[in-house]
Amino acid sequence: MVIRSLFSKKKEDGQEKGFPEGLMTKCPECRHIQLTKELEKNHKVCTKCDHHFKMTAQERIAYFLDEGSFVSMDDHLQTSNPLNFPDYVEKISVAKQQTGLSEAVLTGLGTLDGEEIVVAIMDSHFRMGSMGSVVGEKITRAVEKAIELRVPVIIFTASGGARMQEGILSLMQMVKTSVALKRHSEEGLLFISIMTHPTYGGVSASFASVGDINIAEPQALIGFAGRRVIEETLREKLPNDFQKSEFLLAHGQLDAIFHRKDLRNQVAILVKMHTKGGVQHV
Repeated sequence: MVIRSLFSKKKEDGQEKGFPEGLMTKCPECRHIQLTKELEKNHKVCTKCDHHFKMTAQERIAYFLDEGSFVSMDDHLQTSNPLNFPDYVEKISVAKQQTGLSEAVLTGLGTLDGEEIVVAIMDSHFRMGSMGSVVGEKITRAVEKAIELRVPVIIFTASGGARMQEGILSLMQMVKTSVALKRHSEEGLLFISIMTHPTYGGVSASFASVGDINIAEPQALIGFAGRRVIEETLREKLPNDFQKSEFLLAHGQLDAIFHRKDLRNQVAILVKMHTKGGVQHV
C-alpha cells in the first residue's frame, strides 16, 4: 500500500507542496512505514516483519537471473476473445498498459549463476495472474524449448486460477501444460516450481504442483478453492494457517520454503546439483 498523504503539506507561494507520490510504503501486515527505495533494495521484503510483497515479472527477472542474460520468448502471442465476453479485449488492453506485459506470464531463456535455464514467471498484476489460452500456450512453449535445449525449467506461479472469460478453453491449459512437463520429465530434465503469493485454482492444481522440487516463499497462500468455500463444504473450522506455505510444508506438499533473500542462491545450488557436471561447481 503506497502512502500518498501521510504528512501535512506546506504552502509555499500559494502552492501546496508535499512528499512525492510513492516515496513511502506501508506494510499490510505490520503497518510499518518505510522508504520505498529501501523496500526495493530489500527485494520487496518488509524490513521489520519480513512480509514478502508481490513482485512484478520484470522485478523477478532482475533479481533472479544473471544480469543481462534474459531473452524473452513468444511476446507476439495475442489474447483473443473466443467466447465474445463483454469488454474482455478492452480489459486485456488496460492490463498490458499497466504492466508492460503481453500477458500474465513472462517466459524466456536466461542463466542462473552461469547455468542455462528456461523460466516462466507469472505476474498477479496482470488480471490477477489468471490462466487463459495464451498463458497456457506460453508456458507450454517454454517447456518445449527447455526440452529442445535439454535444460531445467523454473516456473514462478502467482495466480487466482483459471480465467473465467475463456471458460473451458482456460481449463484445457491445465492438461496442456502438465503434458508438456511430463515430456520434460521423461527426458530426465529438472523442473522446479516456485509458488508465490497467491497460487490458486487451476494453476495450483496443475503445473504448479508437479515440480520435481516444489518450493514456496514464506506465508504464501496456496490452494485450490478459497477458505470460506472449503469451510462451508466441510462444515468445520479450518486451522488459522490453513493453505499457507508453512502449513503445506508441514503436511508434505512442499519440499522447502526459502526466504526471498536466499531464494536465488538456493535454487542455483539445486540447478547445479541436477545438471550434468554441475556438482563440481557447487
